[in-house]
Amino acid sequence: MTLELSAVMAARDVDVTFSVGPAETIALMGPNGAGKSSVLQALSGLVKPDAGHASLGGRSLFRSGADAAWLPPHERGIGSLAQEPLLFPHLNVLENVAFGPRSRGANKTAAAQKAWQWLAEVDAADLAGRKPAQLSGGQAQRVALARALATDPQLLLLDEPMAALDVNTAPFLRSLLKRVLAGRSAIIVTHDVLDALMLADRIIVMEQGRIVEMGPAATVLSHPRSAFAASLAGLNVLTGILHGSSVMTDDAGLVAGRLAGSMGGASQAGGMSEESPGRDATNALAAFPPSAVSVFLDPPQGSPRNCFAVHVTALEPQGDHIRVRAGRLAADISPAAVADLSLVPGDAVFFVVKAAEVVLYPA
Repeated sequence: MTLELSAVMAARDVDVTFSVGPAETIALMGPNGAGKSSVLQALSGLVKPDAGHASLGGRSLFRSGADAAWLPPHERGIGSLAQEPLLFPHLNVLENVAFGPRSRGANKTAAAQKAWQWLAEVDAADLAGRKPAQLSGGQAQRVALARALATDPQLLLLDEPMAALDVNTAPFLRSLLKRVLAGRSAIIVTHDVLDALMLADRIIVMEQGRIVEMGPAATVLSHPRSAFAASLAGLNVLTGILHGSSVMTDDAGLVAGRLAGSMGGASQAGGMSEESPGRDATNALAAFPPSAVSVFLDPPQGSPRNCFAVHVTALEPQGDHIRVRAGRLAADISPAAVADLSLVPGDAVFFVVKAAEVVLYPA
């Protein structure tokens, strides 16, 4: 189901053109005020562009000109998930999720069956009889996701769905989204590089209402061409398989850290919070900032640390520090440290980072 969009919104200074392929997830990124949410509002029918067109699966959502057309929001086949769950407070969870199918003509029994199906899919069937006021933030967002999916949307729009969640909840919703977005067309607005890495096939970067960069997620983050993408790209991210409080990677060995949402030192993989979707999460990301990395000419002694044997590929001045690049990894150290180590590209060095600085994200 392909989406084609070209939209101009003069009052918001937005002018964009892009497409979303069948079963493709796009991460729409950029600084605040870049126009990302305006794009979602135009697609969902909440804002009418001054010019342009959009089609979903060959069906026109809107178009300007002599043959202008405008499809109402409820006829577009688009589901939405926002920062806040926006559940109907007077309805219980089952009734909230059944609302979409009912509004599309399903009878009460069929709507309830569809609601039960999607509540089970997001591991929230046990919440069916509760009112929204009785739900935690993560539970409410899972119910909102079930409600969005219960109408079988051709396109799913997610506007920073994890922004309002606490650090204990967001990783589990991210893992859940990875599962339910498989095989679907979706656009997710996010400021989080981990959302882009885990959920998106492509990244589109917007600045001042215009698209300034787009491409595969890994390419945009490894070779950024825009200021915003460059600001994201510094995060060191290694992928692998979760083993307790470590991730076994193909190229860097065992990386120790703490599970996302834990406070303090490394956590155990067991003991998921009540927000967990309750499924085994074996794939994982290990993430840490370049500022947490120390550089040594010889392996350090002392407390257990993550130690990576690397070769320096580039030295990049960045403000008051030097970014030392070594393939996919980067370290930020002072100019004095670079001079003391006499670093030049090609040098064999050791990147060292404490386990407490590494956050593990089940994928």
